[in-house]
Amino acid sequence: MAVKSVDAMVAEARLQIDNHTPAEAKRRVDEEGALLVDIRDIRELERDGVIPGAMHCPRGMLEFWVSPGSPYFKPVFAEDIEFVLY
Repeated sequence: MAVKSVDAMVAEARLQIDNHTPAEAKRRVDEEGALLVDIRDIRELERDGVIPGAMHCPRGMLEFWVSPGSPYFKPVFAEDIEFVLY
């Protein structure tokens, strides 16, 4: 079995997600109740700052926090809202 290249995996992922401009993401938060989820590393948060009201979820923990069967599950991810990851 051939290993997929990073470019191929990213191309596949892009077919399954919506990309938003910062203005559109803000509109979705303000008007539709979406939640911003900052998936950057803690060092990036310290260096570059945060968006007020955004939830921090380290990228390496995302699947664990989203999965209801995980001991690390976060109930916020069971809410019926849109999550805008950045």
